[in-house]
Amino acid sequence: MSSPDLIPLAEALRERLAVIADHAHRDRDQAAHLQRLIDVSGKIVGLINSLSAQELDPQFRHYLEKKSYDKALAWIESGGA
Repeated sequence: MSSPDLIPLAEALRERLAVIADHAHRDRDQAAHLQRLIDVSGKIVGLINSLSAQELDPQFRHYLEKKSYDKALAWIESGGA
């Protein structure tokens, strides 16, 4: 699987981190903040489901299956090494 195929997933994983880090929004409106997190999580799951599991690196697949999204993003950003 080439890295261009993983660009949308990497973007969604970065968006997830941004939502988590948005403490001001969380403090101002917890329900909306939670909804943003739910939405981006659903987006991530959809993108993961669109990937062919057979073509995924075993370590990367492990990160995705265990929802180790920070590690999955690092794996993508390192070029899959």
